[in-house]
Amino acid sequence: MNAVAPILPPQDVVQADVARALSEDIGSGDVTANLLPDHDDIAYVLCKEPAVVCGRPWFDACHRALNPDVGIEWRVAEGDRVEAGTVLATLAGSARALVSAERTALNFMQTLSGTATITAAHVDAVRGARAPAPDPQILDTRKTIPGLRVAQKYAVRVGGGANHRMGLFDAVMLKENHVRAAGSLTAAIRAARAQQPSLPLIVEVETLAQLREALAEGCARILIDDFDAATRREAVRIAASAPFNRAIPLEVSGGVDLAGLRAIAEDGVDCISIGALTKHVHAIDLSMKLGPPPTP
Repeated sequence: MNAVAPILPPQDVVQADVARALSEDIGSGDVTANLLPDHDDIAYVLCKEPAVVCGRPWFDACHRALNPDVGIEWRVAEGDRVEAGTVLATLAGSARALVSAERTALNFMQTLSGTATITAAHVDAVRGARAPAPDPQILDTRKTIPGLRVAQKYAVRVGGGANHRMGLFDAVMLKENHVRAAGSLTAAIRAARAQQPSLPLIVEVETLAQLREALAEGCARILIDDFDAATRREAVRIAASAPFNRAIPLEVSGGVDLAGLRAIAEDGVDCISIGALTKHVHAIDLSMKLGPPPTP
């Protein structure tokens, strides 16, 4: 187990996500759960494949929304790596409330654990690639499930990755359309700096000439998009040479997959952004069953 201590998601976001999801699932009432005797029972959550555990705040909130007195005992921490067959948690409370919350709670856990697990695989792939320099950061993107951006970006952090901008409001990111509209990369950078001086400025470049232009103008990070390996290595050399001296981090995006990730990292870039962390979701296989957990 390798538990991490991620920055927790805002409680109001968790509660809003849960309220929306429970309303979608339960609607006017769980007609099947109402067939059960109204008594207390116990249950357990089983993980059926290797995973990085993520989503406990949403899982807990689902069950407590239907039964504030439910007892939830976690056997693993958020961010733990577990093997198939691991009992993650046991629960005790109203049988009706347990089964009504089951699917929604598991939906959050399986989705967020999936995001954390694939993120951890990418983080593992670049570990030591730039030694003795720090490992490149694995970044997410805005390619998230609508309505679950905060949750998925939290899961990326749990998996050991880092967050790119949250949305269109917390960083300026200049891409080819913005450069074209402004007339040049330099003009676009200067306009952005004049209008939003307090926000981070990220600049996407398509050529080495644009890279030199962005380095000379200055920004928070430069995104080299779809460069081939030789051009990428030359970009790293230019950014590391005088007078730039690696003052501005280089980020790679576009066409990145797990198989080719380490080679990109070994080229010396500082960040690699990967839409697949949140876009191609493999939900972890979880189940919740009434009764005591199986004996090991």
